[in-house]
Amino acid sequence: MFANRFTAFIDACTLAGALKRNLLLSLAEAEFFRVRWSACVLDETEKAIAKILFEKGAADSEERAGRARASMEAAFEEALVTEFDNFLCDCEGLPDPADAHVVAAALKTQAAMIVTENLKHFPQEMLTPLNIEVKSADAFIADTIALDPGRAVAAIRQMRLRFKNPEKTGEALLLDMEAIGLTETVDALRSHVLSL
Repeated sequence: MFANRFTAFIDACTLAGALKRNLLLSLAEAEFFRVRWSACVLDETEKAIAKILFEKGAADSEERAGRARASMEAAFEEALVTEFDNFLCDCEGLPDPADAHVVAAALKTQAAMIVTENLKHFPQEMLTPLNIEVKSADAFIADTIALDPGRAVAAIRQMRLRFKNPEKTGEALLLDMEAIGLTETVDALRSHVLSL
């Protein structure tokens, strides 16, 4: 319903955490928006997932990170943005020049939004002339839920039902979201907790 008119480029820092990644991809799967990323973003995401898993004591952290990346690529075959080097010249002046690839790929795919946790790396005054908005995952997910709360809650419920080890109640899921700073998302979902 919304997929034909809205594209979001998702930065690696947002995809690294399992719950944010699951929420974003569940909403993309429900066709609220078209998700886009680049090979560089996927490389960074895979390394970050491996690091998170290693720090949690997983002996097979690199293998599991590779599987997570492969699952993302298989589920969203059209998400990969390539051949965006020509747009790098439009990205000069970013606080961190290493982030230019994110803006260049977003420009190439005509994304309306960059979803990132590094908001200060993507000043809105630089992105507005490029017709790109930047939001945190929390703000983006909350805004997406507001588009159609019934459909969004149904998508998030489907996501929750896939959790098996351990299984989660709707209330537990909201507590997990709150624990990772998704406060706007929790506010958007609080009145729907019995439907989650």
